[in-house]
Amino acid sequence: MKNSRIYYKQRIAVYLTAILFIITAGCGKSFLDVPPQGQQPSEQFWQSQADATKGVNAMYANLREWKQVGFASVGVESLGSDDTEKGSTPADASFLTTFDNFSVSPAEGQLLDFWQGQYQEINFCNQVIDNLPNISMDAALKTRYIAEAKFIRAYANFRLVRAFGDVPLRLHLPKTPEEYNLSRTPAAEVWTAIEQDLTEAATALPVSYAAADKGRATKGAALSLHAKVAMYRKKWADALNFTDQVMKLGYTLFPNYEQLFRIPNENAGESIFEIQAQLIPGNKDASNSQYSQIQGVKEAVGGGWGFNVPTADLAGTYETGDPRRDATIIFRGETTPEGDAIALAGVNPRFNQKSYVPFDKFISGYNEGADQNIRVIRYAEVLLINAEAANELGNTQQALSSVNAVRLRARNGLTGILPDITVTEKVALRNAIWQERRVELAMESDRYFDVIRQGRAPQVFGKLGFVTGKNEVWPIPQNEIDISAGKLTQNPGY
Repeated sequence: MKNSRIYYKQRIAVYLTAILFIITAGCGKSFLDVPPQGQQPSEQFWQSQADATKGVNAMYANLREWKQVGFASVGVESLGSDDTEKGSTPADASFLTTFDNFSVSPAEGQLLDFWQGQYQEINFCNQVIDNLPNISMDAALKTRYIAEAKFIRAYANFRLVRAFGDVPLRLHLPKTPEEYNLSRTPAAEVWTAIEQDLTEAATALPVSYAAADKGRATKGAALSLHAKVAMYRKKWADALNFTDQVMKLGYTLFPNYEQLFRIPNENAGESIFEIQAQLIPGNKDASNSQYSQIQGVKEAVGGGWGFNVPTADLAGTYETGDPRRDATIIFRGETTPEGDAIALAGVNPRFNQKSYVPFDKFISGYNEGADQNIRVIRYAEVLLINAEAANELGNTQQALSSVNAVRLRARNGLTGILPDITVTEKVALRNAIWQERRVELAMESDRYFDVIRQGRAPQVFGKLGFVTGKNEVWPIPQNEIDISAGKLTQNPGY
């Protein structure tokens, strides 16, 4: 036990120091231009308003770090579903195949990366939440910064609990030896803590920001994530209430679905929360998001590595003429709307178009696609949560109104495709809304968890290797169990 406590103490110390290596000046795209040297000694930090700003910006910058958006996220949040498969060549990063076929072991390194990535993010948030009350600074800004940290912490805990179930709940920086090595907290308590963070964040966060602060968490982001949490917990009245509030905040559906995911339209009126990224000439360390690089078109200069590719099953699930099919999937032999001709021959027949960055944006020596923001919450999803909640509560007309608003945008003025859903029987409408979630949110890291929360995983994922009573959650990383000296336990079946 003594050794495990020393390990945790050393690791937390690393995290405490790490915040000083992501020093930033604002939170628009400019905040990504990180000075490469001249870090402030840790013992002099958390003294001023400037320190508070640096700490909060570091919290945001960490969201695009490798353990947050790289292979770990692809494996844990995407590859278990019927929408995606590993991609690239069979031998390339073959360990990802174990997520595809549900054979992943607790020793798999991507599980550890995902776990550590979320707890590092939580640590950044806890530093803000615990240290800012002691700083003499503008009171309104202090309140807002703490609320931003609570939103980000809720997001990290949301990712953890839906992936692993019971997980250690860290709500403060550890002060005693026992607090360095926590046991697993029941999932219900973790969900409750998430909801508390989001309630407090929504109360204090603004509806919008000036241009220089685009990308920060807003009231709408907190309410939307809270609605999503309520959906997972089947708290339908809460989900309806929170989405109803968001629907009054001025968000709009971007008219062109394909263009919604292009760089010029980042943080558009449909965006509720995006992880900010940018290619900054002269600063490769800050141009560090590999989200698009991993998923880009393989064999193309300026493309990417070709992982996390859409399946034939996904390609075949769209209604005839649905523009979202071609806006979501890059097919071999096509020419993209931005003019990139995709070679007909190659290892993978399809790629993720939502993460696509035109090849002419590539700058040698930088990550392909480093400019691409990651869409976390969109207004379209709020409408679909609203539709699902309304249907579960028997409000059929509101459910139809919300789901059909999403379909109306998808057809974008075209006729003869995607007619309004008119079914009113509860189960049939539920299935229609679930199908709409699949095609609207495809390749956005929701399908796997959606099917599990809907109770359909054995039927939908059984052919992929899903085992009931085991694969509803991923295994706890074995390394974390080992260093806990028995404090952490493994999920059943692993």
